[in-house]
Amino acid sequence: MGYWDYYPPYITVAEKKAKAAKKLKQLKKKNPDIKPILIEGMAIARTWWGKSWNHNLERYADYSNRIGRGRSYVRHGAVLDLQIDSGTVESLVQGTRSKPYSVSVKIKAVNKKIWQDIKAVCEGKLDSLQELLAGKFPKALSEIFVAQGKGLFPSPKEIEFSCSCPDWAYMCKHVAATLYGIGTRLDEEPGLFFKLRKVEMKDLVTQAVEDKTRKLLKKAKKKTARVIAESDLADMFGIDMEEPVVTGKKRVKAAKKTESSKKPVSRTPEKTKGKSALGKSGKKTASKKATSRKSPKSPFDIVVGIVRRSRKGVTVARIREKTGFDDKEIRNFMYKAKRQGKIKNLKRGVYVSS
Repeated sequence: MGYWDYYPPYITVAEKKAKAAKKLKQLKKKNPDIKPILIEGMAIARTWWGKSWNHNLERYADYSNRIGRGRSYVRHGAVLDLQIDSGTVESLVQGTRSKPYSVSVKIKAVNKKIWQDIKAVCEGKLDSLQELLAGKFPKALSEIFVAQGKGLFPSPKEIEFSCSCPDWAYMCKHVAATLYGIGTRLDEEPGLFFKLRKVEMKDLVTQAVEDKTRKLLKKAKKKTARVIAESDLADMFGIDMEEPVVTGKKRVKAAKKTESSKKPVSRTPEKTKGKSALGKSGKKTASKKATSRKSPKSPFDIVVGIVRRSRKGVTVARIREKTGFDDKEIRNFMYKAKRQGKIKNLKRGVYVSS
């Protein structure tokens, strides 16, 4: 029988699976830590990361004609062990011989410029690592991640591989099965993708989380029915909610409101001993006391004045009733007055003159 008349005996899928299962059992006795690729059903990958990995390999002309050879191998359990590390993948693949073949795959890290561009695009768009790993992100990001030559997934020029089998082909069935096995493993542990490509996945969500935190803090500053007022917190816990003094339009409006609510007070010219309040020139001269009464008081002076006139002490709630000022603004005035030594705490939440 000549060379061309020889054909290898046909082996059924069931026989291939049985052979692989037997070898796997033997290997586990020697090394319990091996991680085989086991597929249930016909789908090699089911999640976004696994499917995207396989699709990326299949779309390159360099691989499209060869990688299909590994589908049947990975489906019948021929990948007995597959270990993913930083930039490397090592596997054992059962072939026609009794001893499994050793496959090594090396993948370059994501280009620094590409990684910076992707991080910039992700700012504010990813809410958590869990959503990233689950493939739950906007379609626009999905398209950027898988962009050919510009995304997260490697191109053929970034992948090197070798196999211990005698097959002279550029990509043997054992390498092809290993590459598909990576996609299946990413279904189980998508975080390994970032380890393989030597980048930190948290970099894609750090800025997004910071942006979200800023928005929540900004929203928390607005008063709603569900937020406990600061005065209530002070009464509940018996503490002073001191804050830096705040100035601005709010204070001016409060001052105007207070002044407009006051009724005009009639005043008579001040009399002196034997002299009129009119000067020698016949013009009316106002005393310093009258002048000070006519000049409007600032909200700060009004609040301090209320405290100083109270012998038994006064609370923020009482000042609010008298002035209509905002609790936060009143506490700012209290804080300022205490630093100036004008008032002090009689007890928690009660203020008196120093």
